[in-house]
Amino acid sequence: MVAAAVIWELSNALIDRHLSHLTRGGHYIRAARLRTFLPMLRTTLFSVIVTVVTLTALSEIGVNVAPLLAGAGILGIAIGFGSQKLVQDVITGLFLLLENAVQVGDIVTVSGLSGIVENLSIRTIRLRAADGALHIIPFSAVTSVTNPSRGIGNASVAVNIAYKQHRSSQVLKDIAAEMRRDPDYKYLIRDDLELWGVDKVDGSMTSIVGQIPCTDSGRWPVQREFNRRMKLRFQELGIEIARPTQTILVHLPPTNVDRSEKVSGG
Repeated sequence: MVAAAVIWELSNALIDRHLSHLTRGGHYIRAARLRTFLPMLRTTLFSVIVTVVTLTALSEIGVNVAPLLAGAGILGIAIGFGSQKLVQDVITGLFLLLENAVQVGDIVTVSGLSGIVENLSIRTIRLRAADGALHIIPFSAVTSVTNPSRGIGNASVAVNIAYKQHRSSQVLKDIAAEMRRDPDYKYLIRDDLELWGVDKVDGSMTSIVGQIPCTDSGRWPVQREFNRRMKLRFQELGIEIARPTQTILVHLPPTNVDRSEKVSGG
């Protein structure tokens, strides 16, 4: 038991030391992956240590452990057949972790629920939503994973301008070029504005769309700042943003004059 306690504490100390070394060295991706595997590694190590210590202690006091091992094997088969959902949780979670689909700290959408990955256990994934709610999702319920935290996040550009305006395309490119020179945003933007052109034209407005290639962490800050600068620049240059048009149909009841004419005509 003393040896088991020493092995447990030494293993935890080595893992924490290696994690701190990776973080100080700037290996954030490897540190995040190790942090993701950490709960599963500790659970597995603890289970192995407890099993070995228990069997060794029983053997030392004269208990024949061979029948216990055989019974444990039969019990394991029975549990495997009786709790197929649990086995599916473990196997699915293991493959997700081995394929590096999610890591602790990623912003993901799993089974229609979005949030930051707080913890990955041997059978569940815990997501912290933007409103503070904690979603606990078993791996067997995971059919797809949407992970935007993988190095690329494109900021969307979409604006509806009045039909007679023609200068907006160059203005949008100038704004993106200015942001690439800005120290606060130049490291978040990977390339120039990709302006796809006119997406839709009708009688009242023209829709222009495009995107700015960004890093995964720069998508939303760049998009918000671009929209802010676009609004101010359009106001300075007098470029009119299209207003939504509405068509209202009003049904008026017939007046008294119309009724009297119908009566006299009849």
